Amino acid sequence: MVKNESPRALERPGKMYIKGDYLFVNEIKSGIHIINNKDKSHPEFITFIRIPGNGDMAVRDNILYADSFSDLLAIDISDPSNPKEMQRIKNVFKNGLFDGGTWTLNETTGAINDQNVDFVTETVTVNCEEGVNPGWWGGWMNDSFAQSSFSGSSSSAPSSGGSSGKAGSMARFALHQNFLYTVTQNSLHLFDVAIPSKPKDFSTINFGWGIETIFPHDNKLFIGSNTGMFIFDNSNPAEPKQLSTFQHGRACDPVVVQDNIAYVTIRTGTFCQGSQNQLDLVDVSNPSSPQLIKSYQMENPHGLSIDSPTLFLCEGEHGLKVFDVKDKFKIDKNLLAHFKDMDAFDVISLGKTLLLIGKDGFYQYDSSNPKDLRLLSKIPVGKAI
Repeated sequence: MVKNESPRALERPGKMYIKGDYLFVNEIKSGIHIINNKDKSHPEFITFIRIPGNGDMAVRDNILYADSFSDLLAIDISDPSNPKEMQRIKNVFKNGLFDGGTWTLNETTGAINDQNVDFVTETVTVNCEEGVNPGWWGGWMNDSFAQSSFSGSSSSAPSSGGSSGKAGSMARFALHQNFLYTVTQNSLHLFDVAIPSKPKDFSTINFGWGIETIFPHDNKLFIGSNTGMFIFDNSNPAEPKQLSTFQHGRACDPVVVQDNIAYVTIRTGTFCQGSQNQLDLVDVSNPSSPQLIKSYQMENPHGLSIDSPTLFLCEGEHGLKVFDVKDKFKIDKNLLAHFKDMDAFDVISLGKTLLLIGKDGFYQYDSSNPKDLRLLSKIPVGKAI
């Protein structure tokens, strides 16, 4: 089902992921763009990997992990212009979420029921380009970030953690040591990636319903749902243990963590059906007993990224807000800037560089001065390659 295609324009960009000199941008339900980003002022499209039902991705060494509805793929990207599928683990994801709709696997027939798209594991039965309005996916963030281009040992050699990449706050994939963690609507699924090119289905931890995002930090896993945040002890990466749950009203919920503070945005949306639009700050210094510090009303908060003392927060059609968060009780009084000329969905802070993605395209900024972001490049939706 995986097919390499010539570079193409952005159409419905979803999640973004950065590793070394390369940028990966998801086309919702369609595949992944690979972009050479060594020159941030002139990013260059390399290839497009068509992957039906794709929404998430992560990279370990030279292996790209991606979902294809119910399947997990391992793709060799040693040559970014010629990716090669190395392994497919079929029917490991029983359900999934595109903001605005869900899909489920019929385990008897192997068919995917996904709004008005009928996808079977062996055959695509309709044109997935027509009539689909899947909404938006987020991204994810991993603690380790390779500063160079693709590096590490051979993809067939055992890994002791390897080099991974970095993405935004709404990820459903996360890498830690020899494991790939993925979340479906009701479970945490672990894959052994000690040999990156040969992932193995390892174990599943079942939740309730409404699981949305995953964020690894300091041997903990912070898992966002549309009713709250789960905290897991991950000191034994093969066996995460739940420590606590921080509950909030029903709403979409990504989370990022730094310096024992969890920053949680909750928003109204077509899928979440919530009534709150706010930023919650939660003290997680005792992960067994998270405590709310303060809530701040927002307009429609989506993805976020923390590079203390600066918080970058996407407000959807209301743009991007930049806050100084040194004083946790006066964040609303310390708005550094509000950029309104984009539809901001998710954001990644890389220190002096800021990556932002939204419905209208992908942006890169020099963020040396958070009050005055300087645009380095923009890839607008629909622009010819």
